[in-house]
Amino acid sequence: MSRQRASHPMQTRSRRFEDVSLDENSEKVLIDGRKNDGRLEENHIDASDSDSDMLDHNGKPDLTGDRHNIALLLLLYILQGIPLGLAGSVPMLLQSRHVSYHQQAVFSFVFWPFSVKLVWAPIVDAIYSKRMGRRKTWMVPSQYLIGIFMLFLSTKVDYLLGDVEDNSPDVRTLTFFFFMLNFLAATQDIAVDGWALTMLSRRNVGWASTCNSVGQTAGYFLGFVLFLALESADFCNKYLRSEPQTEGIMTLAGFLYFWGIVFLVTTTLVWIFKREREPRPSEVPDDQRSIVSTYMHLWDVVRLPAVKAYIIILLTHKMGFAATDAVTRLKLIEKGVQTENLALLAVPLTPIQILLPLVISRYTAGPRPMDTFLKAMPLRLLMGVELAAMVFLTPYFKNDDGSFPLYYYAMILVSYSLHQVTLYSMFVASMAFHAQISDPVIGGTYMTLLNTLSNLGGNWLSTLALWLVDDITWSSCEGVEGLTCGSADMDKACETAGGTCVTWIDGYYLETAACLVIGLVWLKLRANTVKELQSKELSAWSASS
Repeated sequence: MSRQRASHPMQTRSRRFEDVSLDENSEKVLIDGRKNDGRLEENHIDASDSDSDMLDHNGKPDLTGDRHNIALLLLLYILQGIPLGLAGSVPMLLQSRHVSYHQQAVFSFVFWPFSVKLVWAPIVDAIYSKRMGRRKTWMVPSQYLIGIFMLFLSTKVDYLLGDVEDNSPDVRTLTFFFFMLNFLAATQDIAVDGWALTMLSRRNVGWASTCNSVGQTAGYFLGFVLFLALESADFCNKYLRSEPQTEGIMTLAGFLYFWGIVFLVTTTLVWIFKREREPRPSEVPDDQRSIVSTYMHLWDVVRLPAVKAYIIILLTHKMGFAATDAVTRLKLIEKGVQTENLALLAVPLTPIQILLPLVISRYTAGPRPMDTFLKAMPLRLLMGVELAAMVFLTPYFKNDDGSFPLYYYAMILVSYSLHQVTLYSMFVASMAFHAQISDPVIGGTYMTLLNTLSNLGGNWLSTLALWLVDDITWSSCEGVEGLTCGSADMDKACETAGGTCVTWIDGYYLETAACLVIGLVWLKLRANTVKELQSKELSAWSASS
């Protein structure tokens, strides 16, 4: 019996984005894994449509009647990427304001919604207003609320960041607002993903994944890289101004206000002028039965012995990378590297991230993709040590004026690039394995369940890694008796009293060492389990047999 299943052309999609933070919040937020979120709705799309049906008589893609739909989808996905990019930039802004790693851990919860949207995706698919339209029922309110949240936040964000009245950043309130923005963006993603399948003609439905990947990446770039560059006074003075000023061209408040208006205007125009086509009878679910059926499918899958064993793998295999993925970027900022320069490293990394899956897929296309997964794991562990060494050596590269030489950024770029090779090797291998083992009867639900668990395996570890940094860091206030260091308030009190905070042991390095040991032990104990799971017959993974 062959283990290879033919996958539906809409069953997988490339990773949405991977910023230079090394953080896999979506894997940030960083993966959705496939085009839908566990929904069974796309079964009406005929996977046997020949390629010739999608081409015109000249052999080119036939986009007749769909160009404006593709443009609209691209715009909607760009809008979706904006709050994601902003959420990615806030930890860097907070780090430059010397918040504690406990506070960074609290803020890391804003990245969870995209990882767990499978929980409410069936509800979004099944419950809707026929008058408003199946997709606009959720998309329009979600985008309106995003716009309203952005406009309101624009009036408070300076205070919440601690930039007025000499306050400390209010991380919990910031976490609430950005969690809601990402929750609403994830809900919009569910609705737009489903709308794309009916908005585009059958011959062009494959463009939905392209619109998603390109649009979200572009939106994330605008909210992360472009915002951090325009927010930086140093960057603007160096590249965009003839006369230096103390602030950047754009503030976070101004950026939020601008995009809040864009969300409200765009949503109104789409609501008024874009109509949903009437669904075919086969596309209309029985509301309650559809919801219950989807959750029952998930429960049937989770009860399988093979899936139970694999769930443990998914929730624990990133333990060796937690410190590297969650803390490294923040430590570089703590060492003096400017946030906008780190963000700009995403520009040369983007083509690398596009090409890597194409290259790596050649080695994962066979019946044993997890062999590549296991081979890449020790290399990724070693890259964690190398990046920790780069963090340790960073102060020695700093110039007298606080800047860093170009060759230092070249070294960081090379390190990130090598790390991406190991990261994508594991990612592409696991995605190939998920495509192989997913029961085609419930392929969408199955794939998304596995990817959701993989995402959670990164999220909980990143939050934990951030939380523990302060607890295992040993520091003291030199020159003043009775005072200690370890938090922003303690550090400030020490400096105010004329003392100096001295870190004796940085928790980041302890975490990196511990993660290396844990990762190697995990590899020793779990490698055979991974190989055994990979060798199982497909019937062991089938919930419908």
